[in-house]
Amino acid sequence: MDVEEYLAQMPHGMGTLNEKMGIELLELSAERVVATMPVEGNGQPYGLLHGGASVVLAESLGSIGSGLHAYPDRVPVGVDINATHHRSATSGLVTGVATAIHLGRTSASYEIVITDERGKRVCTSRITCALVPKERVGL
Repeated sequence: MDVEEYLAQMPHGMGTLNEKMGIELLELSAERVVATMPVEGNGQPYGLLHGGASVVLAESLGSIGSGLHAYPDRVPVGVDINATHHRSATSGLVTGVATAIHLGRTSASYEIVITDERGKRVCTSRITCALVPKERVGL
């Protein structure tokens, strides 16, 4: 599925938080999801990329991959996420790459690596999503 097709089928497109943060999808499949996010506008008081922004990017990518895996009968619901922040980013774009580490019937897990424009690792995250029937979440 291409990015435009994916966004067209989602009830709220990329979602308002992802839009506010400037997250742009580049590639998506159940096995791998790639997106960028600007550092500008997503900083903390010291001018560095906010760690919470990295976690938002990671959760978005892992949830998108989980949703593609679960489609069409189930939807992802995040149940666990963690992040290790390795270095700061102060400008430009960061790129997140989510790689599936488990694609099951009732859960999916991803490792998300976020790098700066030099290819230096900024953050490593892992997310697990429960894959629940659409009816249980009101869809």
